Amino acid sequence: MKKIYYIFTVIAVLSACTDNFEEYNTDMKNPASVDGEYLFSNAEKALIDHVSSTNVNQNIFKLWAQYWNETTYTDEANYDLVTRNIADNNFRYYYRETLMDLQEAERLITEKETFDEAAKQNKLNIIVLLRAYAYQELVDIFGAVPYSEALNPENVYPAYQAGDEIYKDLITKVKAAVAALKPTEDSYGSADLFYGGDVAQWIKFGNSLLIKLGITIIDSDASLASQTILAGVNGGAFESADDDALFAYLGSMPNANPIYVDVIASGRRDFVPANTITDIMTELGDPRLPAYCTPYGADDDGNPVYKGGEYGYPTPYGNYSHIPDYISAPDFHGILMTYSEIQFYLAEAAFKGVSLPQSAEDYYVEAIKTSFDFWATGGADDYIATDAVKYNAANAKEQIAVQSWIASYTRGLVGYTTWRRLDYPILNIAETIDSYSEIPVRFTFPVNEQTLNKVQYAEAVKLISGGDLMTSRIFWDKY
Repeated sequence: MKKIYYIFTVIAVLSACTDNFEEYNTDMKNPASVDGEYLFSNAEKALIDHVSSTNVNQNIFKLWAQYWNETTYTDEANYDLVTRNIADNNFRYYYRETLMDLQEAERLITEKETFDEAAKQNKLNIIVLLRAYAYQELVDIFGAVPYSEALNPENVYPAYQAGDEIYKDLITKVKAAVAALKPTEDSYGSADLFYGGDVAQWIKFGNSLLIKLGITIIDSDASLASQTILAGVNGGAFESADDDALFAYLGSMPNANPIYVDVIASGRRDFVPANTITDIMTELGDPRLPAYCTPYGADDDGNPVYKGGEYGYPTPYGNYSHIPDYISAPDFHGILMTYSEIQFYLAEAAFKGVSLPQSAEDYYVEAIKTSFDFWATGGADDYIATDAVKYNAANAKEQIAVQSWIASYTRGLVGYTTWRRLDYPILNIAETIDSYSEIPVRFTFPVNEQTLNKVQYAEAVKLISGGDLMTSRIFWDKY
């Protein structure tokens, strides 16, 4: 009774102190609603944070691409998704942190009255492009995900859609968005953290995204892939590294690159470069190696030696090369998509028969040179002239795959997807598996989906050839 009396007393006092109780309880410093533009910025930041991260609770693709290895706790390098609920966290991050903000930004911008309708439409179409990028990554991770029924608060049990259906819809939407963008009109201005509101740059991004979407499905739907790649090329994709979609992180927390957070600010020494990449680059004599990791001693002639940790096995931090200061710096840029990446896709497309303006060799050489420039490394011409690297049509699939994988260092999902699609480079076998065929090619569906969304989960399993296993191939992974 005393507690009830106290509550009534407080209400009475508050009522006596103000004639407008609703106004009294309004926090003027923290508004209940935000602008759609702010949510767009937040979605950009959330997406690039996730792409950049090496947090073992949600993004372990630098490990699965075998760029890095763990020093002590090797569960994630050994493909354990369950202990840390990694699939759940990854799935939730895309939907909650990026896609939900994009959806709410779209709603607010759509409803907002404005005199500049052209700028409004540009904003909405840029949202389409960023959303497509996020959904492509989700499909490439899981194979099938909630799509048309996703993000509806009135439907907490959304159905999954097959990955090939989602890809087709993404291609259609990206084409329409790019065609509708007006480069002479405004968009987000400084609220756009990638291109500062430059619509012409987003057009190039959208066309480059079409190339990325097209090349990923080239072995499963060659006709659609070719049409999509050509649409991107003819529409005007990235023309140089100046078009790269990079995020400018700051030199301090909380706006530092997540690599810095995971490698330096954590105070832990959890990662070293994997022997997979150090051995391959050493064998090729790749001059980018010093940009990727620190040397571990020198040989008898005084040349630096790079020693990566044996992938999937404990590799004490002091016994191996390390992640260099440049990459682990707080202001190391976030990398969403690059010109070099697109040139490798075009090299692959030309090699596989897509009728493009240049040859596979031309794109391949340009991709490598641009990667050298990106990592501020000299010697590209000499490197490309070596027997192992010089373009050879008989061995082009492996060459393109290996060089694309090397160039994508720090971008785990890109490198992992290259390996899945092209079957190169040859990866190492981790401690807890026995054969190459046991290396996972997808994430299993989140555990929470299996328990809380049982009906739709059961249907989703049918969409994956081979069932909900890490060794079941995603629809585009044909060979």
